[in-house]
Amino acid sequence: MRFIIAVIDNRTGSATGDEMEAIDAFNDKLQANGNFILACGIDDPENAVVLDNRASLGDIKNGPLYNNEEYMAGFWLINAENMEEAKALAAEGSNACNRKVELRALHG
Repeated sequence: MRFIIAVIDNRTGSATGDEMEAIDAFNDKLQANGNFILACGIDDPENAVVLDNRASLGDIKNGPLYNNEEYMAGFWLINAENMEEAKALAAEGSNACNRKVELRALHG
């Protein structure tokens, strides 16, 4: 099964050197165990663009869809046997990056 582990933060690119070392070690473990698909940080929500082109509407708005203090600042896409394994890996990821994370199963 595939899962996304979303890293929750109130700043983008805020990891310290020690946190980056722990994240790199976690990524290495995921890769060694066949869990790793992709991991990366994402740009600040202020740089987002929301587009709605349903029925050729052509609506384009600069800025995030939602204005929240906390937001997804990065993510891991992982393979796991089941939700229990994914939860354990998400807990390790949270510890490594020193942030809250949100875990969701991917469909399709």
